[in-house]
Amino acid sequence: MSTLKSGSGSVANINAKDHEADKLYKKVAWRILPLLILCYAVAYFDRVNVSFAKLQMASQLGFSDTVYGLGAGIFFIGYLLAEVPSNLLLHRVGARRWFARILITWGAISASMVFTTSPESFYVLRFILGMAEAGFFPGVIYYLMQWFPEDRRSRATSLFYLGAPIAGVIGSPLSGFILNHFSGTANLQGWQWMFLIEAVPAVAMGVAILLYLDDRIGDAAWLSRKERDFLEHRLSQENQQKSSMLLREVFRDRNIWLFAFTLLMIVMGQNGIYFWLPTIVKETGFRDTTVIGLVSAIPYAIAIIAVTVVGRMADRDGTARPWLLGACVLGACAFVAMVKVGGATLELLALTLATVCGTVMLPLFFTFPPAVLKGWPAAGGIALINSVGVIGGFVAPYMVGALRDITGAPAWSMYALATSWLVAALLTLFLPRKTQL
Repeated sequence: MSTLKSGSGSVANINAKDHEADKLYKKVAWRILPLLILCYAVAYFDRVNVSFAKLQMASQLGFSDTVYGLGAGIFFIGYLLAEVPSNLLLHRVGARRWFARILITWGAISASMVFTTSPESFYVLRFILGMAEAGFFPGVIYYLMQWFPEDRRSRATSLFYLGAPIAGVIGSPLSGFILNHFSGTANLQGWQWMFLIEAVPAVAMGVAILLYLDDRIGDAAWLSRKERDFLEHRLSQENQQKSSMLLREVFRDRNIWLFAFTLLMIVMGQNGIYFWLPTIVKETGFRDTTVIGLVSAIPYAIAIIAVTVVGRMADRDGTARPWLLGACVLGACAFVAMVKVGGATLELLALTLATVCGTVMLPLFFTFPPAVLKGWPAAGGIALINSVGVIGGFVAPYMVGALRDITGAPAWSMYALATSWLVAALLTLFLPRKTQL
C-alpha cells in the first residue's frame, strides 16, 4: 500500500495493484501513448518508403542490389554516431523539445531524398537522415521509464511499438499507390513524390509533440496532485531497489554488452526483412506496385495483433524471456521456410511469419534493460545498447543485397538472417531480468 499526501493535506491510499491504480495507468497510457505511437509510425515510414522506392529507383538510376542495400543500411551509421549524444541531450533539454526536433528535421531531410541522382547522393542523404532520427526510439523507451513501473512497462512498450507495423499497414499501400499513379506528374518520378508526400506527417507530428507532450509526471496538469504523487512514489520505490551507477560503469558492465549484442542479432534479422519485403513480394509474381503495396501490408496488419496480445501476456506472466526466445526461434524457421517451401502462397506465409516475429521481438527485448538501469545513466545505457543494435541495421540490408548479387539468388541471405535470430535466441537465455550490479 502506498500512502501519499494529497494537495489538500488529506491522506490518499492507492494500492499499486488495485482497480484505482489500473484506472490511473490507463489514463496515463491514453494520454501519452497514442501520440508516441503515431510519431513512431511516421518515423518508421523510412523503412517502408525506401523499400518501395527501390522498386522504381533502382532501375531508373541503375542501382544494383548491393548499392541499394548499402544505401538503406548506411542510414544506421549516421544513427549510430548520433545516438548516445542524442539521448543525453534528451535528458538535458526534455523529451518534448527533443522529440519535436527529431521529427521536424527528419521530415525535412526525408523530403530532400527527391534530389537523389547517384549512389553517392543516395548514401549521403541516407547518412544524414540517420543522424537526424537518432535517439527517437531509445529516447521513448527512456521516456516510458519515467511514467510506467517495471510491472506495467512491457505492455506500454509493446503498444508504443505498434507504430512500426502501423507504418507498414498505412505506408505500404500508400507507397505503392504513389509509385503507380504519381509517376511523371510535374516532371517527378513516383518515388520522388513518395518521399515528398510521406515527409509531411513528420513535420506535423513534431509540432504536435511541442503542443501536447509533457516532459515529466510533475508537468502533467491533466493529473491531480494525488495522482502525480502516486506515480512518482511508485517509480521512486522501484528505483531504490536498483543499483545506482555512474555512466562510465554503464559502459564497462558486461550485462550492458550482453544486451547490446542480443539486440544486434535481433536487428540483423528484422531489418533484413523490412528493407527487402516489397522486393520479395514482387519476386513471388506480383508486378503492379499498388498490389505489391496491399500485399506487403498484410504481414504488418497481423503483427499489430501479435504485438498487442504478446505484450499483454508477457505482463501477465511477469517475464518476457520465453516469448522473446520463441519469437527468435520461430522467426529463424520462417526464414528457412522462405527458401525451402514451394509456391508463392507458402513463401508469402513464411514471409508473414518472419515479419510478425521480427516485429514482436523489440518491445519484448526492451523490457530487459530498464530492469537493470535507473536514473540518468539509463539514457546513456539504453542509447549504447541501441547503438550497438543498429549496427545490424547497417549490416543486414547491405549483406542481403551483396549476397543476392554474388549468388544470383536470395537463399543464402535468408540463411544468414535465420542464423542471426538463432544466435539471439541463445543470448536471450543469459539476459539478466533483475539488476545484478
